[in-house]
Amino acid sequence: MASLGELERVVMDHLWSAAGPLAATDLRDALADRGLALTTVHTVLGRLEQKGFVAHDEARPRRFRPTATREQHTAELMHEVLGQAGDRQAALARFVGSVDAEEAALLRRLLAGTDAPPA
Repeated sequence: MASLGELERVVMDHLWSAAGPLAATDLRDALADRGLALTTVHTVLGRLEQKGFVAHDEARPRRFRPTATREQHTAELMHEVLGQAGDRQAALARFVGSVDAEEAALLRRLLAGTDAPPA
């Protein structure tokens, strides 16, 4: 999976938080504190589309939406990192050993199939 740069991550955060697709002008306005030009926002969206993170509709202006949820992206990253581990069992054991009691209980429920993750 392609990684996200800092500005790409900020744009994705806005897209993931939005109620629906956003136009580049919406994103520029949401990121006004950064003083980004509209062309910069379009460039970032183009890169995100090439990486497979966003898709656009054919409306004018084009509106962009994430191709996966934030949770799906996070799960894919976790899977990718785990796949790079030399010793998957050790990496999993280390991860499980680092979670708090509430997270451990959630993991147990998820593994048992008694607590379905949100869609």
